[in-house]
Amino acid sequence: MSFPDGLLLVDKPAGPTSYDIIRWIKPKLGGAKIGHAGTLDPLASGLLVILIGKATKRQDDVMGSDKVYRCRLRFGLRTDTGDVTGRTIESSTAPAPDGERLWRILSDLAGEHMQTPPMYSALKQKGVPLYKLARAGKTVERKPRKVSIRWMEPLETQGDEASFRVRCSSGTYIRSLVEDIGAAAGVGATMSALAREAIGNFTIDRATPGDQLRQWDAETIARSVVPVDSVLS
Repeated sequence: MSFPDGLLLVDKPAGPTSYDIIRWIKPKLGGAKIGHAGTLDPLASGLLVILIGKATKRQDDVMGSDKVYRCRLRFGLRTDTGDVTGRTIESSTAPAPDGERLWRILSDLAGEHMQTPPMYSALKQKGVPLYKLARAGKTVERKPRKVSIRWMEPLETQGDEASFRVRCSSGTYIRSLVEDIGAAAGVGATMSALAREAIGNFTIDRATPGDQLRQWDAETIARSVVPVDSVLS
């Protein structure tokens, strides 16, 4: 069958990589070109925009949009990966900030600032993803780049964990932001869960659960593709 050019909005579960999602559906697309806009780590869940056919030419348009994330962090812990899957490099028994103090910290961190990409990221250096270098025990220089935290709001605090929602510019690393929050709190912090809720005007409530894609046939996938011209003018 001839596959439509457009976007497929997927709610990626935690566990699979972004490429796993593509691998599940690529054999069903009849040779159509496929890509995605914005990698989600295996730990992360949420909105993944799949681009099919001529829509792959609009990848930069989608990736350059603001993102909205819901993040959970754990205070009193720092790891080499910036999340709970990594090796502990520092811990603290100092009390975590309460809700009022967390609100002040998040407010102070909003705005534009320079952020250095973490070693455990998909950013490439000479064609090699940084996370592969990090797993080999290598550390390379990364240039800081300007990011914008549009707003952040605390959601809940419970013991040594807290959650917040953030809207940020493209290229912002949330695990690095979490480490900044931990540093401001004076106890350290690492990311324990992350869900992407929106990319530009695309929202998670319009997305198909990623686990369902493994069972879908080509016709079902085609019916779920949003024509690119209707959403990206």
